[in-house]
Amino acid sequence: MALRADWLPALAAFEAAARHQNFAHAAEELHLTASAVSHHVRKLESRLGVSLFQRHARGVALTAQGRQLADAAGTALADVDGVLRSLRLARDDRDRVRITTLHSLTYTWLLPRLPEFTRAHPKIQLSLDTEIALARFDDGGPDLGIRHGAGHWPGLTAHPLMDDSLFPVASPRMPGIERVRTPAQIAELPLIADHARQGWHDWFRAADVHGCKLEERYTFSDTTDAMMAAAQGLGVALARAQIAVPYLRSGQLQRLPGPAMPARWGYYAIYPAHRRLRPAAKTFLDWLLAVDKGDPPPA
Repeated sequence: MALRADWLPALAAFEAAARHQNFAHAAEELHLTASAVSHHVRKLESRLGVSLFQRHARGVALTAQGRQLADAAGTALADVDGVLRSLRLARDDRDRVRITTLHSLTYTWLLPRLPEFTRAHPKIQLSLDTEIALARFDDGGPDLGIRHGAGHWPGLTAHPLMDDSLFPVASPRMPGIERVRTPAQIAELPLIADHARQGWHDWFRAADVHGCKLEERYTFSDTTDAMMAAAQGLGVALARAQIAVPYLRSGQLQRLPGPAMPARWGYYAIYPAHRRLRPAAKTFLDWLLAVDKGDPPPA
């Protein structure tokens, strides 16, 4: 027997009545009257030639045939509802861009520039994830990523955003910092390190300082924490230029003597090579590539 469209209202009424085991409660859910639900159920029973409910003084109960149909109808309607929900979410999500990025770069470089993007594209919504772990670009994952590296990630398209350099910084309140005049004197101070691929040994070599015993007193997994530790006067941090700007402008940190060592790695915008970017994500990528990479705008 083929399922016709005019069966659907009766099936919906039956499915609700089967879940509630009560015609009045089903009617309330469907915004119908109890007699209308009863009419739909009797119409369905007449067409099928079977009894779906046992009716008694205390209410109704499913028959064996009714239970069989209730299970099938419930599963089918739940599947349809799930698809409808996903379609609605896809519609509501078309102007949302999901971005996985670095906490340090978000705090110091991206956030000061986002008002510019919002003014230009007020309808686009942004979701930013700054977890340390690399995100998976699956169907439920991010549209875009911003990463620090050599620019080669298997399966990903990478657009260069900006290069970087490293130089030493410290709080102007750090005891004895006013006496530092040469790179060699920095080696005598407590050093703050992070998990970057280039560190203090690389910088002192670039500064032509050799034979020093380096004391990395503090090591942080996150660059933001290393910068904040330096701002608290705990020691000298090797700052990335793109990260250091707001700290230098606010006076929390000052640059110390020595070269700005070019970084081996830069910042890249990445996304899956096999997947075409949605329009909103493409708009954000185009903005990222075109935005001024110099000092951030005033707060």
